[in-house]
Amino acid sequence: MELIDRIALFTPLDAVALGLWVGAWVGIGWLIESPPARHPSVSVLMTRFRREWMRQMCARQSRIFDSNILSTLRQGTTFFASASMIIIGGGLALIGNTERLLGLAEDLTLSAAPAVVWELKIMALLLFVANAFLKFVWSHRLFGYCAVIMAAVPNDAADPQADRRAAQAAELNSTAARSFNRGMRSLYFALGGLAWLLGAVPLILATGITLFVLLRREFASRSRRALIGETGV
Repeated sequence: MELIDRIALFTPLDAVALGLWVGAWVGIGWLIESPPARHPSVSVLMTRFRREWMRQMCARQSRIFDSNILSTLRQGTTFFASASMIIIGGGLALIGNTERLLGLAEDLTLSAAPAVVWELKIMALLLFVANAFLKFVWSHRLFGYCAVIMAAVPNDAADPQADRRAAQAAELNSTAARSFNRGMRSLYFALGGLAWLLGAVPLILATGITLFVLLRREFASRSRRALIGETGV
């Protein structure tokens, strides 16, 4: 009964906005990872280059260059995982301080909603951030696995094991990148979800803007044109 009472504090428009927010997050993830064959996303194009990277690595006697690149990728996942942890800690601290939470609500809106409404909204945001944290941690671990497999690739490109192990390293690298990208999308939508603190309509607008940004970067950006060779000014 208490749960029903809490749900009743939200309006039908809140439910619509929440559904659009979550649905957009799931939908854009599916579209980016499974795009039309004739119009691949940046993420799919980069997966192809990651496979090519591992093939080229087989022909290099010195692989310090490759290890440096992988180290840079792992540092990126570490940074975002740490940032996600800080956000989660700050959000939980805010939820634990009801007076400060109500003060924040008064600064953002004229609504006199009870503290539980703000707590639930912040919890929804933190769920996205928590998902991002888990994706970044798993990505970091997979990049570590990739480093081990790369070290196991024979220096002799003619070795029958070279191509197979390079393909394994490429698959681990691509899987790690996919987890990292999923974490980034979760952070994008968590940032957009901040608009829910202002109301349902701002959340709907923020979700639309987030979708536009992601669609443009994955399917209509200058970086994508560069990847497919369309580098004209």
